[in-house]
Amino acid sequence: MIDAPLILTLTLDENAQQYFDQLRTAHFPPARNYLRAHVTLFHHLPGADYAAVTARLRTVAAGTPQLMLRVTGVRFLGQGVAYTLENAALQHLHRELQATWAPVLRPQDLQPLRPHVTVQNKVTPATARALHEELTASFEPHTVTGTGLALWAYRNGPWDLLDRFAFEQEK
Repeated sequence: MIDAPLILTLTLDENAQQYFDQLRTAHFPPARNYLRAHVTLFHHLPGADYAAVTARLRTVAAGTPQLMLRVTGVRFLGQGVAYTLENAALQHLHRELQATWAPVLRPQDLQPLRPHVTVQNKVTPATARALHEELTASFEPHTVTGTGLALWAYRNGPWDLLDRFAFEQEK
């Protein structure tokens, strides 16, 4: 049992992680940038269910190959900017986990997954629009690898990493 809500994220290959972290460092307000770049899958799982959640994640990760994610565009968020990601297997995995945890999910986590990596947030719309235009002008679709899952405790500030669940490696 954990005395905080749990957040589930997708982990990325190290090159992708560094790339998105550099963008986040350059464009996120420093006072609010206390997390590395991330792909949130679930925003609020109950900490009281920690043992069952981790057991399910161990099973899921062990049977899931690494995911080739297509970075398909730059999305304007109103007060920030994100890169959009696409992968049918990730969508399927998310729906399976939604079905497992449906009774305890909040409305936000019952929505269809729109995977993305936020590189700027909590800025003025004009600042966000300028970055969106800049990043869109030089954007080229590319691929990154989803390497596993990470489970975090949210305690009203920086997240505490609780566990990682690596996807199976290619043989």
